[in-house]
Amino acid sequence: MDDVFKALADPTRRALLDELFREDGQTLGALVARKAMTRFGVMKHLQILEAAGLVVTRRRGREKLHYLNVVPIRLVHDRWVSKYAEPWAGGLSDLKTALESSMETHIYEIFIKTSPERLWQALVDPELRRKFTFGVGTFSDWQPGSDYVARAVDQGLDIARGENLVVEPPHRLVQTFQALWSEEVKAYGSTRVTFEIEPIQDTCKLVVTHDEIPAGANPEIYGGWPMILSGLKTLLETGELLTTPGSLRWATV
Repeated sequence: MDDVFKALADPTRRALLDELFREDGQTLGALVARKAMTRFGVMKHLQILEAAGLVVTRRRGREKLHYLNVVPIRLVHDRWVSKYAEPWAGGLSDLKTALESSMETHIYEIFIKTSPERLWQALVDPELRRKFTFGVGTFSDWQPGSDYVARAVDQGLDIARGENLVVEPPHRLVQTFQALWSEEVKAYGSTRVTFEIEPIQDTCKLVVTHDEIPAGANPEIYGGWPMILSGLKTLLETGELLTTPGSLRWATV
C-alpha cells in the first residue's frame, strides 16, 4: 500500500494514469508524444507505477502496451476512504466506470497472500465465490468445454453464463462471459475473462483480463472487477467480507 501512495504522490505519474484512463493500452511512444518529457523520463515513471501495481503491461507483437490497473486504487478506497466518505467516493467510482466505456480490454492485477490451490478454490467453489462476487455463486463441473452459470441463489436469478474454454487448476481459467442481469447487457453478447494465478513465495499474483468487449459496451459488464478482487483479497487474507453496497448487491443481509 505504501508503494501506491508514493506512486500517486507525484503529479507526473498521476498525469500518466490520467492518460491511460482516457485511452488504455498505450505504447511508451504514444505516452511520450503526449508529455513534455524525454522517453527515459516517462519510462522511469512507468516503472514506478508498474512496481506499485497501478500499471500492467502486455505484449502485442513487437509493441508493449500499458494498461491502467484500478484495483490498488479500489483497495485504498476500501481500506482508507470508504469508512469516512463512502457516499461521494462511490459516486466518483461510478463516474470513472462510466467514462471507461470505450475500452475493449481491461486488465486487473492483485497480490494476495495465499496459496494457488486456495485461490483456485475460491474461484470455483460457489459458496466461497458468493462471499466476494456480490452474493453470486458460480456453478459448473469445471471441465474444458463445459458450461457454467453464475446465480444469485437467494433470488433465484441467473446473473451470467458462459463456457469454460481452458481449465488448468490451479493456474489458469479462461471463460466466455454472457451478462444476463438486464436486456441491455444481454445485447452485447459474449466477452472473455481469463484468470491467471502465479505463485510468488507465500503470495499469489492474480491477473484478470476481461477482453473481447464491444466498443461502447455498458460499463456494468466489466466495472465490478475492482470491487470483486478487493473482496477476494479481503476474504482470503482476513476471513472477513466487504460490506460496501456493491459487494452486497445480490446477497441477503
